[in-house]
Amino acid sequence: MPYKQGRYSNLIKPLFLIADLIIICGTVFLFNTNITNIYIFLSYISFLWLIISFKNQFYEVHRNTRIVQIIALLFRQIILYALILYAFIGVFKQPNISRLALGNYLFTVFILIAFFKFFTYSLLRRYRIYLGGNLRNVVVIGKNSKTDQLIDIFNRRHDFGYRFKKQFCATDADFSLNKCFSFVIDNSIDEIYASVAELSNKQINELIDFSDNNLRKLKFIPDNKEIYSKKIKYEYYEYIPILTLRDIPLSDTVNQFIKRTIDILFSSVVIIFLLSWLTPIIAILIKLDSKGPVFFKQKRNGFNYEEFYCYKFRSMKPNKDAHLYQATKDDKRITKVGKFLRKTSIDELPQFYNVLFGDMSIVGPRPHMVSHTNMYAKRIDKFMVRHFVKPGITGLAQISGFRGEIETDKDIIGRVKYDIFYIENWSLLLELKIIFQTFLKTLIGDKKAY
Repeated sequence: MPYKQGRYSNLIKPLFLIADLIIICGTVFLFNTNITNIYIFLSYISFLWLIISFKNQFYEVHRNTRIVQIIALLFRQIILYALILYAFIGVFKQPNISRLALGNYLFTVFILIAFFKFFTYSLLRRYRIYLGGNLRNVVVIGKNSKTDQLIDIFNRRHDFGYRFKKQFCATDADFSLNKCFSFVIDNSIDEIYASVAELSNKQINELIDFSDNNLRKLKFIPDNKEIYSKKIKYEYYEYIPILTLRDIPLSDTVNQFIKRTIDILFSSVVIIFLLSWLTPIIAILIKLDSKGPVFFKQKRNGFNYEEFYCYKFRSMKPNKDAHLYQATKDDKRITKVGKFLRKTSIDELPQFYNVLFGDMSIVGPRPHMVSHTNMYAKRIDKFMVRHFVKPGITGLAQISGFRGEIETDKDIIGRVKYDIFYIENWSLLLELKIIFQTFLKTLIGDKKAY
């Protein structure tokens, strides 16, 4: 019987799941947690580990998955597991459980699960590179820049485990799908990659039918039409297939909960340990420097385009045009103290109250003045997409060079581009990365902070 590549691949995920269950259950016995009924506890954590793993897609790690994606999965999984772990105390009325022992258990589980996941990930990559196992035979239909790039990846990234067999140029005079189908069957091809741009609707349907009937995986390479380049979500309403052109991770309630938890914890720490003593000092400096209130509030557009008051330490002389014009370099309205506050971003700190109240988030698209929002909504394509999530004190655009004054349309277009990327690709790791880089930029200084 001829060897079929990947005949054990379907066992990988179940084996990983079983190994993780052994880790989370076996580690319990290493700590004196004072759990009354250990069997109820083991059943509880095992069942809910399965649930959150399914929800988090914890075992959806593929051969082309990046390490950064695995790290994000690990943190999401352990945060959710921590919540259900400590919920056991209240749900099953176990007041005598040692919280410290439970914390040590959680930390140990995280280290062991992370080690096992990265070890097996690395082991599989080396297995493909050096032993030639777990491979997929592939063909590519189409000849253009994107197919060439894909073939280069197949040939260069041996750790992905793809064995490129042949390329079919659909625009050649002698091209025939039947020849392609025969080659796929004769050479035990596992996956077919086809360029949408070079096939007619009839050919695409024939390709789909062949793949379905011969148990081959079919994947399409998008053409240059914008609709195919979007992050499309595919779902069913009963038996009707529905495509959503923009999938927003923060629409998921679990992601919302994680993000809101970070916002509350982070803003509470800043308010209690920083603003509690810094505010009186800043207030005295502002009052000594110029007449007017300590705080400046301004209406801005937030989530779902709703208006809210955004708070800052006042950095300008009171003026009637504050709601119309942004601060510019060497703006005469900026006070001496205000110049320092803006340069160090201290003027933005009161927005942590906005975060605590729920109008803003730590990270998100920066909110604009209402007058500017109305103007850019008419002039800049996709500008309103920014309002699918809460605005932020900082954002991906701000750490990518699009902070502060908007001098040309290029500035606002760049800002919108990064904001939309953040909205469509949100992850816990991206959130923490933006916070960390914002902190670094604050220490180093930003040339557009004026």
